[in-house]
Amino acid sequence: MTPSAAAPPSRSLWIGPAPLILASKSASRRAMLDACGLAGESLAVDLDERAVEQRFLAEGGAAEGLACALARAKALAASALTPEAWCLGADQTLTIGTRLLHKARDRAEARQSLADLAGRTHRLTSAFCVARRGEALVIDSDVAELAMRPLDRAAIERYLDAAGPEALASVGVYQLEGLGVNLFESVRGDHFTVLGLPLMKLLAWLRREGLLAL
Repeated sequence: MTPSAAAPPSRSLWIGPAPLILASKSASRRAMLDACGLAGESLAVDLDERAVEQRFLAEGGAAEGLACALARAKALAASALTPEAWCLGADQTLTIGTRLLHKARDRAEARQSLADLAGRTHRLTSAFCVARRGEALVIDSDVAELAMRPLDRAAIERYLDAAGPEALASVGVYQLEGLGVNLFESVRGDHFTVLGLPLMKLLAWLRREGLLAL
């Protein structure tokens, strides 16, 4: 696999002796890293996330720990391909109580997901792992709680019409930074965690490791 083209290096605060590689094709996570001075490369890894999930849960793992397990699997998969790099894996899960929700595959599933979330508070768990030379160096996570307002069927249909196919790109059928914000009464938690990466915790760890210039 070939990493994507790197962002302009002049804005990068990364001072590690080898690159920081995002083990994902996520445009939103790449944008977050670029914006805070971690311009670099992205590498999409071949990982069966549902198989990782099934194994993790079968071994007794809790639903809210799944994001860490997936982030670790992504980081290690990238590290196997680029062992000298610092490989960043990240993932996010959505839970209502102990129930996991996945991305909707079509409009019917999106409609049902929104009906399940409407009028209730759900949790987004975002996690990251940094691996190098086949070893997970750090794994951490953060949680945000989002209260969705009550939605009747007509409101759900209007939202899906307005959001279009992009609604299916995220678990929960919304992007909070876009039209999805109209679905909510309140959000409690870090903005970056909601977007899918506990960025403040990641930056703190990188500073402790002497990998950032600032």
